[in-house]
Amino acid sequence: MAVGATLLVYGADWCSVTNGTRAHLEEIGVPYQYVNIEADPAAAAWVRDQNNGNEIKPTLRLDDLVMTAPSNDDLDQALRQHGLL
Repeated sequence: MAVGATLLVYGADWCSVTNGTRAHLEEIGVPYQYVNIEADPAAAAWVRDQNNGNEIKPTLRLDDLVMTAPSNDDLDQALRQHGLL
């Protein structure tokens, strides 16, 4: 991951999958920026654009990589590839 780049987690506060992803990132010590798509219409539109019109939560952006509701294993693999784990 480039210096200054940010892992973005787009989701909703009530979403158990979003909360599980966030808890996993906190547990492994990877910093991220959370975007509540219910409070940010532009972010919600971006999520729909990435997911064929669906608001799938969470949707993550890591540099140019977009991941939709990744498993912890898939997320960890992407974090390793970007030098964050």
